Amino acid sequence: MPSSLKPKEPLKVILDSNALFAQIELKIDIFEEVKRLLNRNIEFVLLSPVKNELELLAAKDSPKIRREAAYALKLSKKCNCVAVENSEKLSTDDVIIKVSKAWNSTVFTNDRQLRKRLKDISVPVIYVRQKSRLDIDGLT
Repeated sequence: MPSSLKPKEPLKVILDSNALFAQIELKIDIFEEVKRLLNRNIEFVLLSPVKNELELLAAKDSPKIRREAAYALKLSKKCNCVAVENSEKLSTDDVIIKVSKAWNSTVFTNDRQLRKRLKDISVPVIYVRQKSRLDIDGLT
C-alpha cells in the first residue's frame, strides 16, 4: 500500500487540567471541538502529574473547585492516561513541556504562561478563544 493511502496515526493531544475545566465552565464539548478543529483522528492524553493535580483539587480545595475537579476526572476517562516518571520533581507545566517536545505532540491549555513557553519551543497549542470556540497556535 502506498504511504499516501495509509491511515494517519492519531495525533496525540496532551490536555492540561484547565482544558478539562473549559468543558465545565464554557459548556464546550472539548473532545468533539478538537476533532473538528484538527479534522483528524485524535488520541487525547492525560499525563499522570495532571491527573494527580486534579485528584488533589478534588480532595482538598473549595467545594466548587472540588466538584469541578471531580467532573474533570470523569472527563479524563476519555483520555489515555500516561504515567510519567518525574524523578526530577518537575512542575506539571515542565512535565507537559518535556513530554510534548519528546513526542512532537500538540498541547491543549488555556494557561497563558504555559502557552507562551510552548510557543517558544514550536509546540502547537490549542486554547479557548473568546470563551466560545477553540483555536490553535502553530501547525500540526
